[in-house]
Amino acid sequence: MGWLDSILGMFSVDLGIDLGTANTLVAVQGKGVVISEPSVVAVKRGTKIVLMDGNAVGEQAKIMMGKSPSNIEVIRPMKDGVIADLEITEQMLRYFIRKVNGRRGPVRPRVVIAVPSGINEVEKGAVTNSAMNAGAREVFLIPQPMASAIGAGLPVAEAVGSMIVDIGGGTTEVAVISLAGIVASESVRVAGDEIDQAIIKYLKQQYQVVVGENTAEAIKMQIGSAMPLAEVKRMTVRGRDLRTGMPSSLEIGSTEIYEAIKPQVAAVVQSVKMVLERTQPELAADLIDRGICMAGGTSQLTGLVQLLAQETGLPVRLAAEPMTCVARGCAALLENLDALKQILEVGAEG
Repeated sequence: MGWLDSILGMFSVDLGIDLGTANTLVAVQGKGVVISEPSVVAVKRGTKIVLMDGNAVGEQAKIMMGKSPSNIEVIRPMKDGVIADLEITEQMLRYFIRKVNGRRGPVRPRVVIAVPSGINEVEKGAVTNSAMNAGAREVFLIPQPMASAIGAGLPVAEAVGSMIVDIGGGTTEVAVISLAGIVASESVRVAGDEIDQAIIKYLKQQYQVVVGENTAEAIKMQIGSAMPLAEVKRMTVRGRDLRTGMPSSLEIGSTEIYEAIKPQVAAVVQSVKMVLERTQPELAADLIDRGICMAGGTSQLTGLVQLLAQETGLPVRLAAEPMTCVARGCAALLENLDALKQILEVGAEG
């Protein structure tokens, strides 16, 4: 089948996909990330019909969140890193695959998809089936922390310990990797989305003001922090007053948001400590020098790198282009099928 794959590869664009809860990224081997859009789809309420002739996906759908009329429903088909709505996920994947594959012809692409290390066989089957139904000719699933580590440039195939902490929208993936295998890991469903919800809950309880997910995300990015800031940042927030039902605005400070999201940040730090406690002594010794590499969109939360270094006593660094590590790692494996097979074999043995 090798020669046939070679011929088919000439007429298709093979893809690496980070099918995330908050965002979906698609990378093409040799070209890097070509799509980075929200994992959001707008449909006619009560149906699975995607609006705008099937094009109300990603950015086009996110701008409708919280602003759509009653006959339009904006859906996030991924929840906690796994598929919550199978049919909508298929349509979302089909849109992205067609957007990349374009007019290359009828040959379907091979696809490498990163999945949370903690998902079960049923969930893996759902991801594979969705990708096949969306237009892939062959689907490979690899653990998200492995893809992230490869995209971050860590030496995953060598006999040294490398630690990756990937914090996305739905899950935090922590792993120590050596010899192309994950030797200790933790997958917790606390990440960017949970932090956003904590901000929404805080504003509702403290000020009786309701804000949407997009606003909460903006608050997190602008004044959110994992540690108290030396200089307090302030931000004007607009929402709906629960007492009057009228539009309302208020000014909030970074200290408030730090306190509001502290439990979620603590859960992320605890997951890292748990993996370190389960790491073999020889590999743990490697980490004293090599440290921890952080990736994923939420890893960019202000002060998180410093907090993790303080709590673990290890050097911590942010990967270059942390949001794209997983997708780039998936695409890199398409260029090295031997490495992909080795990872899959080691994973199957584990």
